[in-house]
Amino acid sequence: MIALLLFLATCFLAYSNGANDNFKGVASLYGSATASYRSALAWATTTTALGSITAIFVAHALLKKFSGKGLVPDSLVGSEHFLLAVAIGASLTVIIATLTGFPVSTTHGLAGALVGAGLVAVVSRVDFAALQKSFLVPLLLSPALAIATGAAVYLLLRFCRTALGVRKEWCLCLGAEERVLAMPQPGSALARQPVSPEHSIMIAEASRCADRYAGSFVGIGTQRIMDVAHFLSAGVVCFARSLNDTPKIVALLLLLKIADIRWGFLAVAAMMALGGLIHSRRIAETLSHKLTKINHGQGLSANLSTGALVILASAYGLPVSTTHMAVGSLFGIGLISGQANVKVMLGIVLSWVITLPCAALLAALTYWIVART
Repeated sequence: MIALLLFLATCFLAYSNGANDNFKGVASLYGSATASYRSALAWATTTTALGSITAIFVAHALLKKFSGKGLVPDSLVGSEHFLLAVAIGASLTVIIATLTGFPVSTTHGLAGALVGAGLVAVVSRVDFAALQKSFLVPLLLSPALAIATGAAVYLLLRFCRTALGVRKEWCLCLGAEERVLAMPQPGSALARQPVSPEHSIMIAEASRCADRYAGSFVGIGTQRIMDVAHFLSAGVVCFARSLNDTPKIVALLLLLKIADIRWGFLAVAAMMALGGLIHSRRIAETLSHKLTKINHGQGLSANLSTGALVILASAYGLPVSTTHMAVGSLFGIGLISGQANVKVMLGIVLSWVITLPCAALLAALTYWIVART
């Protein structure tokens, strides 16, 4: 019975992870109007599934790390009650953040849950030195590294664009603008009275209409090259994210000997895809429209920096947060362009701070309950 509960809790964690994380790689596609929400989500689902399947053959270092080995005694790592508490604590934390529109780190949630359940089970035998070295340091460095890398990649690509003579298109915008007339009676229904629309003409950078790039390169339209590169880079981020996250979740199933672990990978991959398809909308709005305004080039820069950092981390078994990488890259570019929303970023950072203790508390409470049943 406990083994079945562990399997179901792990699947729910995978669902929560997909709901919170799947869209992060394609947020720039949606935010820059390169793709619609549905198209971006479909691309995210496909590439995420490919990354999860690829994780079957690679990323063994992360598989061992997130089983809890080295952080808590080996006898506890083999406990179904312990792993069940970790899965429930982390999944509840991530799904709550998803429903409120905050992009948080499943890695943070898992680390917090491992510590919380471990403290209740063995109290003083949790290795905090291992926690700091293997989990906290990479997680704390992720945002700073992503902000710097995202800004650097954006500046580099912008330099290359101008060096190659690729210029942004400008547009003449003609439209109707409705003005509102303020009335002196603040308590009246007529306090704000719309008047007939006025026509307006505006010459502006194409971002006010449709930000596009002019000219061609080796006979191919520059904008088309940009769109293809943008889509591919978004796919790389989703692929890298699932490659890094899938082993962390599957690690909770190592104890189950009822089937080949590859079936665990497939189950996690399916639930991650399902979670993203059903519950991505709020996260999409936060990352695509609230954090910063982005155009095609900025979105490409963010994806390239995020994808490179996460793939590098996966290769070395570092449990970095794709959330921190993706959000940090977008924010770094927003700082350079002067369009970053600092207030939204501070709210996201606060959710990151709360994630670990929240997961620890939920996992500790779960372990205390299941260990007595």
